[in-house]
Amino acid sequence: MTHMSTCQVVNLAAYQFVTLSDLRQLRKKLRALCDRCQLKGTILLATEGINFFVAGSRHNTDLFVRELTEDPRFAEIQVKRSVSNHQPFNRMLLRVKREIIPCSVPGVGPAIRTTPKISPAELKRWLDKGRRFTLLDVRNDFEVKLGSFEAAVAIGIAHFRDFAPAAKKLLPSLKQQPVVMFCTGGIRCEKAGPLLEQEGFDNVFQLDGGILNYFEHCGGKHYRGECFVFDQRVAVNGQLRETATLQCFVCRVPLNYADQQSPHYVQGQSCPYCYTPPEEQQRELLRRRQEAIRQATTPLPGSQPYENRLPVTVPARYDQWSVVDFLDSLHPHVGRKQWLSLCAAGLLVKNNVPVGANHVVRAADRYERILPETVEPDVNVDVEVLFEDDWIIVINKPAPLPMHPCGRFHRNTLQYILRAVYHPVCPRNAHRLDANTSGVVVFSKMRRIASRLQPQFQRGEVAKEYVARVHGQPLWKKFHSDAAISAEPLQAGARSVEPHGLPARTEFEIAAICPGGKEALVRAWPMTGRTNQIRIHLWHLGYPICGDPLYRTGGKSGVRQTLTFSDPSMCLHAAKVSFRHPATEESVSFAAPLPSWWDAES
Repeated sequence: MTHMSTCQVVNLAAYQFVTLSDLRQLRKKLRALCDRCQLKGTILLATEGINFFVAGSRHNTDLFVRELTEDPRFAEIQVKRSVSNHQPFNRMLLRVKREIIPCSVPGVGPAIRTTPKISPAELKRWLDKGRRFTLLDVRNDFEVKLGSFEAAVAIGIAHFRDFAPAAKKLLPSLKQQPVVMFCTGGIRCEKAGPLLEQEGFDNVFQLDGGILNYFEHCGGKHYRGECFVFDQRVAVNGQLRETATLQCFVCRVPLNYADQQSPHYVQGQSCPYCYTPPEEQQRELLRRRQEAIRQATTPLPGSQPYENRLPVTVPARYDQWSVVDFLDSLHPHVGRKQWLSLCAAGLLVKNNVPVGANHVVRAADRYERILPETVEPDVNVDVEVLFEDDWIIVINKPAPLPMHPCGRFHRNTLQYILRAVYHPVCPRNAHRLDANTSGVVVFSKMRRIASRLQPQFQRGEVAKEYVARVHGQPLWKKFHSDAAISAEPLQAGARSVEPHGLPARTEFEIAAICPGGKEALVRAWPMTGRTNQIRIHLWHLGYPICGDPLYRTGGKSGVRQTLTFSDPSMCLHAAKVSFRHPATEESVSFAAPLPSWWDAES
């Protein structure tokens, strides 16, 4: 027997199958009793009976049992007691359920009839004498793993609701000898017995009070290991004392000392039974992200009409200009006539108030151009997540797809898609690719990581490799361009080569000459990060990129910025990027699959 000191926490475990009809009233009454006794734990109520695990001081648990058994329906309830040095429950829960032990099999009513019980002392005598019978463990597999009676047969289930189909698979030879079932406290056996009888087992017994009652009266004789209990103690030994066994926070499997020494046991994260190798975790994470991207882009976000508002801020050089002169100068491709029409229609606003064409702007003023019933052009949304961890996301961006809201695009952008997928996280790009350029783009998940990653790109510490298909056949296997690039955009956002522009350098190497000698496959390594740098340098050298809508053959730039979804691809692809991981400082490299046009025969 276990002797309890007044300073210890007393744990009560009990059940009784009895017909109950006033569940709401009974729940209210028991709630008041538990509050008065300062108990914590769980009480389950159903029309078939009561099941509870509660804990508190010895005085209060005695008071609880005394008042509970004053109800004639619970007068004969058998309460099992054990002790612990701490309160094993966080709060008091009282729940009304359809069944206190779910099995969902018609005709099973322990309150009406159940299998006969065998006392712990009688079971011990059978085991001492080596009597021939089947000792059947009806608990869940994870409980059996922690401990069971010697020579016991496990039913082999993950949850008791699986007992009925498992019983059908028991060997017919077991029907020829007595079967003694057991579980933690006996309650599951109350239903397991009738289920076995339905399968033709005629000589079935259940251990009265389960393992806990056996421990209380017989200790741990004939039992190996520990007994799992459904509270924060996790497990008790044959003396009903809490053991050092822990429970995995993720998969809920009990962990003995050896399990806790495993390198795969990380408290609160994994254990040897639920540990997944990093590569498998990454595959599953990427699979879920791809499904989220599919849902976020079906249909295309910008395909449904909406009111789009394009912000524009006044640079200092336009201070005191009229708003129409300012806009026509800043965005000449729109046309002055279009700006006048917008002002006349009240579609240019400041603080939601329409402004006229002659309105005078001031430096840093912010205006919005309203585009009602906006439907955005189609884009390529085959976005692929190449890698993700707690800090960064690496994307293989398709083309055409703008990275940010600009011009005709707001929702059909990579930024909009990723923010929908990762909400409430707002991924921040560490660099950018043109809408018509495909390939590797790196994002930070949080501001502090962005502050470590983006400067690497700004300082030129990141190694980037591009591949391109160009018109013409370069004269050298390896070549470069140091042509300076203009700081300000021209028509349609194009840049030009200027002697006094921003310094820039790109190194190139021919990978293959395409049949006929009219096109070539080229690798490019930008040493600086100017806008359109690779495109401009190849165009300047006389080898413009195939499909480039801005920098075309003939030495003149075009007037288009973003390709349509049906246009042939611009053959520029960010193939690889290498940098220091902003959280670990390790050197990392990421590569995107090469596009179909990277084939000299195509």
